[in-house]
Amino acid sequence: MASASHSMAGSVRPGSVRRSVIAGTWYPGDPQRLRAMIAGFLDNVPPQPLEGELVGLVAPHAGYMYSGQVAAYAYAQLQGHVLSRVIVVSPVHRVYPGRFAITDKAYYETPFGLVPVDAELVQAVERHLTLNRVSRDMEHSLEIQLPFLQHVLGDLRLAPIMMGDQDWESAAELGQALAAAIGQDKAVRPALDGGANGAHDGVLLVASTDLSHFHDYQVAKRLDQLVLDRITAYDPQGLVRTLTMHQAEACGGGPVAAVMVAAKKLGANRAVLLKYMNSGDVTGDRSSVVGYAAVALLRT
Repeated sequence: MASASHSMAGSVRPGSVRRSVIAGTWYPGDPQRLRAMIAGFLDNVPPQPLEGELVGLVAPHAGYMYSGQVAAYAYAQLQGHVLSRVIVVSPVHRVYPGRFAITDKAYYETPFGLVPVDAELVQAVERHLTLNRVSRDMEHSLEIQLPFLQHVLGDLRLAPIMMGDQDWESAAELGQALAAAIGQDKAVRPALDGGANGAHDGVLLVASTDLSHFHDYQVAKRLDQLVLDRITAYDPQGLVRTLTMHQAEACGGGPVAAVMVAAKKLGANRAVLLKYMNSGDVTGDRSSVVGYAAVALLRT
């Protein structure tokens, strides 16, 4: 396991920290218990050699007891790599913050410590679109990715972007802005070396989404397969169309499409499903389930 992220020591002002809103509920608030839980999930992931360079990931955002094992299939792809910069794109579940939003804080807090917001990368994104600054947010779907990233990568810098609008135009605009921001930094490589022990100082893209909600097991699998078919066909516009026409469900469809657009502009040409499950596979209750998937976006 990599080392934890920045502590509260030093010159960090308390008002500059976006405090955790789900530690102790959606995942353990005790760092030792959290570390053991994530390590256990990762230990359950079999080797999955992938051909090509990893540019992005899709990961679920339910409570760890439900979707943590699926998320581990995504984050296991980062083990053995050195990576310091991550863009996480999430939906918004509560108050509408505008088309695109970002915290006005300098750090995110988790039980593992503080994750600094990558001001330089955020500014690069803002050369291409407007990010609304929010002083308070309760968004779990972005925060819940962070302990996995801290556990696997150690210290990292984060560009945390929340999507209020998830239509195709918004997804395409955000994806193009992310790719341009990454490409403008000549010191950054926009893909992860495919080697087992490759080193990387570039930017990883992560899209946060769950799939269908509260259908019975078989209906959920059918609906979720429609989403996965569009993702694995590398068809972000078709994905948004499927969701807009209510043929299927994904609460982070816009973030997935945006990350796919950005990854494609950075050379990704393949999406590989790493794991699909729903909550019925975890709890045994198949009457009303939520779907989860882990996907890798690769440049081959």
